[in-house]
Amino acid sequence: MKVVIIGSGNVATVLGRLIKKSGHTIIQVYSREIIHANLLAAELQCSATDSYSFIDKNADLYLFALSDVALFELDKTFHFGNKIVVHTAGSVSKDALKNVSLNYGVLYPLQSLRKEIEIAPEIPFLVDGNTEEALLAIENFAKTLSPNVQETTDEQRCRLHVAAVVVSNFTNHLFALASDYCQEESVDFKLLFPLIEETVRRIHKYSPDAMQTGPAIRNDTVTLDKHFKLLAKYPRLKYIYIKMTESIIGR
Repeated sequence: MKVVIIGSGNVATVLGRLIKKSGHTIIQVYSREIIHANLLAAELQCSATDSYSFIDKNADLYLFALSDVALFELDKTFHFGNKIVVHTAGSVSKDALKNVSLNYGVLYPLQSLRKEIEIAPEIPFLVDGNTEEALLAIENFAKTLSPNVQETTDEQRCRLHVAAVVVSNFTNHLFALASDYCQEESVDFKLLFPLIEETVRRIHKYSPDAMQTGPAIRNDTVTLDKHFKLLAKYPRLKYIYIKMTESIIGR
């Protein structure tokens, strides 16, 4: 397919690389900042523009890789007739595109994407379309990018987005707090890497609930008390530790 990418951030960059690698032709990158459009276009070997008037109208698919907020104002600027248009957001309805084209839908990568990462991770795609024809076209396109493609409604996709925030964004925040704590206490955060990897490895085979370990699940009040005292200088981390402990005990 011939593709125009609208956006130049992390999602646009990673998906652009994947689309190109999968044998499709990216004909243009659009961004409000021409310097950003030029950078991504140079990598993808296509043209760039910062003007709606100069967006190539010959693409088969227009991919909006923009912030959630930006998606709600697209119909003020973009109109692509009956071309297939998709957005990549987890918690925005496909109907945000209803005035942009007669054929629209969603191509949501259920993955944390960063353009600095050299090796692209496995990306499940959640797809939707406003008609059977649009859905089929989007689904077939997604299957050229990943073997893991599922059709989901707006509601299902949003529920998965909530879960994704918990397992990715919240977990990464815990990593950041633990890293700060280790640095302040002069201990090596990298020693925790094998533990982090083993924790994730286990849930590929077993229920996370069944794999829960630690002082909270054992109701080890002596160890918990010791930890609370050690965290006295770190109120944010202590607060989260207490709440997590309560949640684990409460299950």
